[in-house]
Amino acid sequence: MTRLYQLFQASTGVSTDTRSIQKGNLFFALSGTNFNGNQFAAKALEAGASYAVIDDPQYANEKTFLVENCLQSLQALATEHRKKLNTPIISLTGSNGKTTTKELIAKVLSYKYKIIATQGNLNNHIGVPLSLLQLKADTQIAVIEMGANHQGEIAQLCKIAYPDYGYITNFGKAHLEGFGGIEGVIKGKSELYQHLISKDKKIFINQDDPKQVELTQDYPNRISFGSDPTSDYAIHKTTNNNFAQIKIGDEVIQTQLLGLYNAQNAAAAAAIGQYFEVPLHHIKEALSSYQPSNNRSQITNHGSIKIIMDAYNANPTSMLAALEEVSQLKADQKTIILGDMFEVGPTWKEEHQTIVDTLKKQAYTNVFLCGKQFMQTDLPEQFCAVAETKELIPVLSKKDFSEQLIFIKGSRGMALEQLLPYLKEQ
Repeated sequence: MTRLYQLFQASTGVSTDTRSIQKGNLFFALSGTNFNGNQFAAKALEAGASYAVIDDPQYANEKTFLVENCLQSLQALATEHRKKLNTPIISLTGSNGKTTTKELIAKVLSYKYKIIATQGNLNNHIGVPLSLLQLKADTQIAVIEMGANHQGEIAQLCKIAYPDYGYITNFGKAHLEGFGGIEGVIKGKSELYQHLISKDKKIFINQDDPKQVELTQDYPNRISFGSDPTSDYAIHKTTNNNFAQIKIGDEVIQTQLLGLYNAQNAAAAAAIGQYFEVPLHHIKEALSSYQPSNNRSQITNHGSIKIIMDAYNANPTSMLAALEEVSQLKADQKTIILGDMFEVGPTWKEEHQTIVDTLKKQAYTNVFLCGKQFMQTDLPEQFCAVAETKELIPVLSKKDFSEQLIFIKGSRGMALEQLLPYLKEQ
């Protein structure tokens, strides 16, 4: 590890992809189910890598560094770097809203501190170490997102990152298949709080979430926020014209995020900002100016068409919450385009039927459903359903969406963003 850390310090950063490697990078030849990363070591060196870390001796040369396991070495290097710098780390996980909340926290804290934050959703056993290796000597706070779809994964990520602070956005019906049901989700996500139970660590909890309150009632180190005035940070959450809004004392903070569920995310960022003594006017500026992107509740206008693109991911909890918010939006005509929700487990048909029943109850007529799971539900005749996203293209191309509000949501694998060019005024 001493020698590997020296190579890292002398490098311009770490790379695991020869397509984006920069001159002087330390390349880790990670392997997957269908590829051997060691085969790309020579290519990485040709592209300018300073060294290539490999775990197969047949690819060794004077510019390679042989280890037993490349992934484990990457993780160990990240932990070594994190411990040497001892930068305060805030980690967050949860079923919904992780990435948005991470970005809000990062934006708030950046008004006072030099920070780094997880890029995009690099929140797994590879992404977390890569994020930690972005730490610099002058980094004052790191905001690290942690994702998981099985029990034990958050605990493993905590052993890599050793966070000082933690927050769980919520416990919802996400990755039910891997976690083994909602109780498995709660147990798996709570591994973050279990890691932080010692008195020198801190956890942030949403006082308005009974499950979080119940799980942490014996924790001596919790910091609460919520509408209850006895919370450490009293923050009232509401909406204004269906956009998330929070109130701290007499200060009203209006966001550009749709829905009450995003008010919770904004409240978490505000509470963490207050804890770290970011002035309230900077918290307000950060939250009110944040614009969602990357297909997360992203609102765009195309002529007379307004599109709410929320197709980065989906699960039963987030889908129902979003549909409830959309149902309250004022619009002469609405079009709903939904894709299958993946990793739901044995209850997949029941969960997809609940979504269909909700759409029926909300009396939508322009509904387009993509995916083999939606296809197997009991659908009204007026709903259009296809097995693959691309099958919707010729259907949508013939329609006039003038003056429409269009809501799009589905799991990442459905790639619903490919439909955007076909939502036009005729």
